[in-house]
Amino acid sequence: MDSYSPGPDLFRRQDAATQFNSQSGLSPADCSKSGADQFLCLLANPFSSVLQANAFWVSLGTSIGFTVLIALLFSLLRPHNNTVYAPKLKHADERHAPPAMGKGFFAWTTPLLKTREMHLVDKIGLDATIFLRFMRMCRNLFLVMSFIGCAVLIPANVIGSDPNLKAGLKGFTLMTPLIVKPQALWAQVVCSWLFDVIVAVFLWINYRAVVKLVRANFCSPEYQASLHARTLMITHIPNAHRSDHGLGSITEEPKVLTSTPYCAIGRNVQGLPKLIKQHEAAVRQLESVLAVYLKNPNSLPASRPECRPFSDDKSFPNRQRLDAIEYLTDRISVLEYEIKDARSRVDARNPMNYGFASYDSVTEAHAVAFAARKSHPKGATLRLAPTPKEIVWDNLAMTKKARRWKGFTNGLWVSLLTVVYIAPNAMIAIFLTNLSNLGLVWPAFQTQLYKHPVWWAAVQGVASPALTSLVYLLLPIVFRRLANAEKTKTAREQHVTHQLYAFFVFNNLIVFTLFSAIWQYVATVRFLSEKQGKDTWTAIKEGHLGVNIANSLCLVSPFWVTWILQRNLGAAVDLSQIFNLIWTSFAKKFMNPTARQLIEWTAPPNFDYASYYNYFLFYASIALCFATLQPLVLLATALYFVLDSWLKKYLLMYVFVTKTESGGQSWRILYNRLVFAAIGANIIVALLVYAKDQNVMAIAMIPPPILMIGFKIYCHRAFDDRIKYYTKGLPRDMEPLDAGANPKGMGGKTARVVVKFAHPAMHQKLLTPMVRENARPLLEQVYRGRLNPDADDGAAATTGWAGYDQINLDHMSSSRPGKAKGGAAPQWEVVPENHLDFTYFKNRAEFGDEHGSGDIYGAAASDTTSMRSGTPMSFMHQQGYTTSPPPSRGVTPVGGGRPAVYGNTSPVYRDRSPGPGFNNGPANIYTDGAPAAAATASSPYLRRTDSESGLLRGAQGMPVGQQVPAAAAAAANDSRDHSLDRYNADGSVYYGRGYAGVPQQPVDDPLSYDYFRGRR
Repeated sequence: MDSYSPGPDLFRRQDAATQFNSQSGLSPADCSKSGADQFLCLLANPFSSVLQANAFWVSLGTSIGFTVLIALLFSLLRPHNNTVYAPKLKHADERHAPPAMGKGFFAWTTPLLKTREMHLVDKIGLDATIFLRFMRMCRNLFLVMSFIGCAVLIPANVIGSDPNLKAGLKGFTLMTPLIVKPQALWAQVVCSWLFDVIVAVFLWINYRAVVKLVRANFCSPEYQASLHARTLMITHIPNAHRSDHGLGSITEEPKVLTSTPYCAIGRNVQGLPKLIKQHEAAVRQLESVLAVYLKNPNSLPASRPECRPFSDDKSFPNRQRLDAIEYLTDRISVLEYEIKDARSRVDARNPMNYGFASYDSVTEAHAVAFAARKSHPKGATLRLAPTPKEIVWDNLAMTKKARRWKGFTNGLWVSLLTVVYIAPNAMIAIFLTNLSNLGLVWPAFQTQLYKHPVWWAAVQGVASPALTSLVYLLLPIVFRRLANAEKTKTAREQHVTHQLYAFFVFNNLIVFTLFSAIWQYVATVRFLSEKQGKDTWTAIKEGHLGVNIANSLCLVSPFWVTWILQRNLGAAVDLSQIFNLIWTSFAKKFMNPTARQLIEWTAPPNFDYASYYNYFLFYASIALCFATLQPLVLLATALYFVLDSWLKKYLLMYVFVTKTESGGQSWRILYNRLVFAAIGANIIVALLVYAKDQNVMAIAMIPPPILMIGFKIYCHRAFDDRIKYYTKGLPRDMEPLDAGANPKGMGGKTARVVVKFAHPAMHQKLLTPMVRENARPLLEQVYRGRLNPDADDGAAATTGWAGYDQINLDHMSSSRPGKAKGGAAPQWEVVPENHLDFTYFKNRAEFGDEHGSGDIYGAAASDTTSMRSGTPMSFMHQQGYTTSPPPSRGVTPVGGGRPAVYGNTSPVYRDRSPGPGFNNGPANIYTDGAPAAAATASSPYLRRTDSESGLLRGAQGMPVGQQVPAAAAAAANDSRDHSLDRYNADGSVYYGRGYAGVPQQPVDDPLSYDYFRGRR
């Protein structure tokens, strides 16, 4: 075997196999001895087959050709399938609906050209608008950089190449600095500085634009009227302050002179969320069973369907097979009874370590949050409250120690997964991209390759992309499961984006680029020490790791050009929605979808920001890192963003919705990773010139990373607080809000806004099994439940729970005196065939919350117009507002002889929040059909509230109090209007309607409605 010598020999063109084996320290004879030797030779450069298979012109032709073909197919299908290609046009209200499109072949391009950013915020939301701005920034950035790279770097590399080494080299290799003369490397250094300046300028311009968008959102009437905007979320509350009064004392610590906030401490719901999940699973399984069993109503199967009990159902320890319909019916009834009972006991339980404090104005809340951003008042953490739907309630009560431990284990699992994936990644690159390599180490498979070449060629073309695509689809799901310590969904998505980006950069960029270089370096060191007898340190120095890495970067750079060109095809596939179209068509024809599934399939899908941001950041990182090594990668990346910026604009305007808005908080994670990629590009150039022994150039590359870090610190100090906080302090001339300054619905001085951030498990509507209209005649035969309006009348009674006073009045029947119109609600919901569409259910929480949260469908324009929309509101204090149409289910009764435990209860909010040790129980959970004795026997904490026993049962005339003089009435009314007049009779501050160790009852107002219904 010839001795290995680094240096200029590395730059000479050799036969592919000879070059590969000589660099790895293995001769051709060594690679032909056995399958194991063949495997070692392939492992020395596992991605060589990928580089050979991806030719630039083939990738460019197939990418452009298939993209144009898919775009034409989309233009043909779009006018005839609005459910898939324009669901938002069908479901959104007038304000949020995108511009109408014609039926023409290219009519969909006109709205994309005419719709400007100023109109996009109302149409698609702030997060989607910032997403499109990021794409446009990348498009413009790489167009400018590609012009400089192609005009400066490519000529410099070609002209500056060593003529002794360029004979026979391909054009793509000549475009790299692989064989350039030392002095020509100054072009790399100068362009690296110039690229940093360009990146910084684009980031600065767009950072300012994002700040303007966020500030405009802060000043919008909707944000100013929303409850969450003026509410603080307080976590990690010490035991001594777990009360409403304790929350108030915590908010006083930042020393900001504000009005007294209304406070509400969280309550322990224990296993209630788990019960609701079990109930939903049981309902969905029952719907699936009925869909299969009643598929053909004219010919039912001979035997009824069977199933095994749920694993968490301890009533059947042997888990024997049971009648599915009867078991699931009873299971749903039992779970509803347990949920109702659990809800009734919440206020008798201990308070949690989190709570919420609401102010009269957004300015006050943000000023307090800013003052407390770096401190922990009384050991608690005080932050701006997100919308209730954005909170991950299961993680909200987590202690600091538990959160740190989960964060550590999460990082450990992600790191382990990242490292473990190196081996499968290399095996995919070695064998699946070129099955002939598998035949070299597996002779039996080589025989099959010779027998069926066409078949295995097709497998080779599909296997690798399909497997890698499956991995990339599963990764976000896995990372979301691991991100189990975040308090909000926005934080969780940012965490997932960070982990996905780290995974992609490590496995698909660093490992891909450096694997062969490091393997060759190790093989060379082993060869020099074993075959030539050199000591280990000498072998390590003569292995020239830096030279190997620099050469590997140059040699692998053409692959990234072809790889990014192929991403254009993925952008076109996203536009075509081909997988969604094929799946729904297949499922409707060959499967038995339930009515609920058919409705959900017609809803606008949610946009996966974490995955798409990761892809775009990864493409941008590749382009920045290889910008000076292979300038064509800049052109390919610019082409991708030019195409996809338009396609994603269509998808966000007409197809996808944002599940939870973050208010533009995702921008910083994008900015930080682009700065990181720019610093990585500087390090690569420094390594290149250092490997060529150009120390002066290497020193010249030291300032750029430092300057980029300084630029990041500058933007952090100049912009970050303006993105997060509406204001940093209270204006000196700030006056109490009046009716003229408030948006419509705030009520000015007459409004008393009490924070009602209750756990969703307390107010979430339970699902009712849905069946299709064609199954109605058979329900009485196969479904055991309350199917007539006279059965179990008591179940229709409506009461509050857990001290949540709520009055719900039903329409009364004209033909049945004393009965609600329509009688008791059924235990199932029949959906007509022409109503199996999201249009008829978009304002119901069970559907709308998963697809844009109902905000874009006209269900709730703001917090002031809905009891619980984006953020809840404590009460409706003005007339003239309407809410979403109620669901058709009305109530969800229970069967099997148990008392009905779930009434038609609207979203309700706690009237008071007792402190620790409060034992007086909540409202009676039983309805009129259950005797009071049974209620008392079942629980010592159950009692009827004044609202239930007085107002709902035998209403009487208003009590007559003493005459109040007009002057006194005016004074009382005036005092009631001032938000700062919140003091008890003894002078203590009134922090809300809660219980604590100090007097907290407000002074009774004889002119208020609550005066006649309170406990006097």
